[in-house]
Amino acid sequence: MTKHIASHEMPATPTDPALSAARGGKINVAMIGLCGCWGCTLSFLDMDERILPLLTKVTIHRSSLTDIKRITERCAIGFIEGGVANEDNIETLHHFRDNCDILISVGACAVWGGVPAMRNVFELKDCLLEAYVNSPTAVPGAEAVVPSHPDIPRITTKVYPCHEVVKMDYFIPGCPPDADAIFTVLEDLIHGRPVALPRSLNHYD
Repeated sequence: MTKHIASHEMPATPTDPALSAARGGKINVAMIGLCGCWGCTLSFLDMDERILPLLTKVTIHRSSLTDIKRITERCAIGFIEGGVANEDNIETLHHFRDNCDILISVGACAVWGGVPAMRNVFELKDCLLEAYVNSPTAVPGAEAVVPSHPDIPRITTKVYPCHEVVKMDYFIPGCPPDADAIFTVLEDLIHGRPVALPRSLNHYD
């Protein structure tokens, strides 16, 4: 049986002081949403006016905010929202791991699979049949077809948390995380401080 580890028990990678010193000036930050609801991106925007001074310290590279499709410059920090549910997600996650010094799982879906992982207790074929063939919203009289096209990413049999696909350095739990938690982590990393989320920003009881 697999032992489940709580997000606050997962190992964190200390910031390399030499790497922090070498960056100087502004640092590149990238972010992407995989299989999720994009609520964590909204939490990033919920930093409100605090985003403005951050932009003097970071350049947001690939993200849903900039619509840049690939990372073309080395990034200091990569934020990943959402779990891994298809082959395109896997490719994207590897692309971020290859091009980011620090990679962070943001939110419940990235940390443990979240709501999308609820399908893990069923066979994929049964999920597809329920969604497209036996759906209560199916159009009466229309032929029920499970979509299949080369342009549609192949769905994985299970939804995986990001750290089961590539090494992740930090974890920010929550559904979605509080904007203050994201801001605190970003501020610590920008200034080369060890990341330390206070319990007030990291508990849900």
